[in-house]
Amino acid sequence: MRLDEFIEGFERDEAAERRRLAEEKSYEITDYLEDVERQFEESIQGDALFGSTAPEIFVGRTGYPDVSTGVLSPMASDADAETFATSGNWYRQGFGIDDVLQRRTGMLNSTRSATVDVSDVWDGFVGTQREVAIADHPVDVEVSLDGKPDLDVAFDDISTPTGPRARAQHADLAENPHVPGAVEKTLEDDDWHAEGAMNYLYRRGFDVYEVNTILSAGALGRTRQRKLVPTRWSITAVDDTVGQYLRGTIMNRDTIDQTEVWYNEYMGNRYWVLLSPGQWEFELVEMKAPESVWNPGGQTHYLASANEGYEGRTDYVEETAGAYYAARLGALEHLAERDRQAKCLVLREVTDDYWAPVGVWQVREGVRNAFQQGGPPGRQLSERPRTEQDGSDAAVHPQDQPAVAESFRDAVTGVTGQLPVSMNALRRKSDMVAGLQSTLADF
Repeated sequence: MRLDEFIEGFERDEAAERRRLAEEKSYEITDYLEDVERQFEESIQGDALFGSTAPEIFVGRTGYPDVSTGVLSPMASDADAETFATSGNWYRQGFGIDDVLQRRTGMLNSTRSATVDVSDVWDGFVGTQREVAIADHPVDVEVSLDGKPDLDVAFDDISTPTGPRARAQHADLAENPHVPGAVEKTLEDDDWHAEGAMNYLYRRGFDVYEVNTILSAGALGRTRQRKLVPTRWSITAVDDTVGQYLRGTIMNRDTIDQTEVWYNEYMGNRYWVLLSPGQWEFELVEMKAPESVWNPGGQTHYLASANEGYEGRTDYVEETAGAYYAARLGALEHLAERDRQAKCLVLREVTDDYWAPVGVWQVREGVRNAFQQGGPPGRQLSERPRTEQDGSDAAVHPQDQPAVAESFRDAVTGVTGQLPVSMNALRRKSDMVAGLQSTLADF
């Protein structure tokens, strides 16, 4: 398909894109939180919470190396705990922002203070938390609590939001968790560096979500160096480590033979992914709507970017933070599957529809699924998938094949007409676009 034909399917509906959801949606979540305390009261047996816990934990970063560490437990007695854990299944099921926040606020974060140096600790609260993290299914636990929960929701642009928090006196397993053989192998090897163990698990079919949980619990790396890793850090560490591994697998491969433009939309984020022949090169450019929660005082779109060349990066990305590594992973997975390399530009437009942060998992899945032909299961490509709440947050796949452009410049020029910023503004922020020769039409 030619790029001009592809673009015809993207007539911009400014009214729909500029909907002011922040105030309206915040009231919905506030109303929902009124039910959370009731769920908590119904779930408590004396001063204990007994139930199935999601295969996910939370480790804070404030006060490092003495941190708050928690076990996340759905409070509803009939909840399917596995659906509360962050994963790519949320995308495949068409979850919207409401769905994510309701699940996260429906989980109690039972916390204790702990030092990050766990070495080979497998007893007490931290030991229970680590057992939960390495299990391959939700584990029943009994948690003794000290007081009522704090109902504030904690938002983060990298990790998934966390809901009510309560101090735990102790936590005990109510069953013996099953640990996958591959995880046992990494635990038993005292001298296996964490990076190698992460890539080993990924190659064995563990998604980055699972690897992140295991890393966060201090269950990877040399035994004497094993530490709890704050959730925010572990997410980016896994995306970066696996991304570097995948980059290594394509560095000597042939390049793709034509310029491709892929598109996806999810939770108010619009992703344009441009692949062009050449050695590996990557850049993420983010455009955040003015007067939104992401750019509250802005009169124009706020632009942020980060990039790398063929040899990758050696320093941490500050401006786009975890979104960079999540987007890069999605692109590298696609190229590794094709056994090809390319230069890649990801353009992320953050619209007003993205009214609350749900974490960089949606960036990862937004880019990953830009390449998935046919869109989510059971949906026609010509239809906009809808959530039960308002139909605005689910994934959009207008085409099942990429557009093909004559050159990288043609691809950028064609896509720019669909962006909220000009070619000149994009050129000033993007190194890859800055390398293109200007024409009179750009001004």
